[in-house]
Amino acid sequence: MDTRFLGTAALTEVPSVAVVIDVMRAFTVAAWAFGQGAEKIVLAESLDEALALKAAHPGWAALKDGPAAPGFDMVNSPGLLRSIDLGGRTVVQKTTAGTVGALAVKDASLVLCAGFVVAEATARLLRTRECDSVTFVVTGEDGQADEDLACAQYIARRATETGADAAEYLHRAARSRAAAELTQGVRQGVHPDDVALCLEVDRFPFAMIAAPEDSLMVLRPCAVPAPSDNPAI
Repeated sequence: MDTRFLGTAALTEVPSVAVVIDVMRAFTVAAWAFGQGAEKIVLAESLDEALALKAAHPGWAALKDGPAAPGFDMVNSPGLLRSIDLGGRTVVQKTTAGTVGALAVKDASLVLCAGFVVAEATARLLRTRECDSVTFVVTGEDGQADEDLACAQYIARRATETGADAAEYLHRAARSRAAAELTQGVRQGVHPDDVALCLEVDRFPFAMIAAPEDSLMVLRPCAVPAPSDNPAI
């Protein structure tokens, strides 16, 4: 599998297959939203669009980075989100890096959004689809976020080596600038468990596919059966 690791700003052409990484915290949060029962996540271009979508669709919930704000139901924190029942609801998500990266590759034939919490399912989907060329979009810190790069490299390795060890990649992520800022309270809208939750490998058994639906970019969970789930007939 041919792999490239690029920041969002470095994307000069539409990739065939894109895996958009935001470990701390957009796509860890997205996975938790699905774990809490959300049906789908709409990736918004702006805060204003997020609020407009919520206003136009009663029952939708809006989520953003940073501190709580009028009109928004949740902030971008897995630790805070895990206590919220989202059964059957649509979440509108707007973040600084993750959603921006996903929207930048919206014309790719396959767009996956990922973090460590869905690493194996994401790698398995890449294997199942027999993807020859994959662009990993490192969204944090203008493409320099080590937690995102570490996760991207881990998923890339996992896609070709099913027994790959996560330890060194998690170590890098735990020592990243983002992890330090979350731990030290530099960022707002944070729960003390956020870093630990972002570093839970394979917490969820699904991959997350983003695709256009009615002019919106919509993220949905995708079950990826393990090889043992498909016994030979």
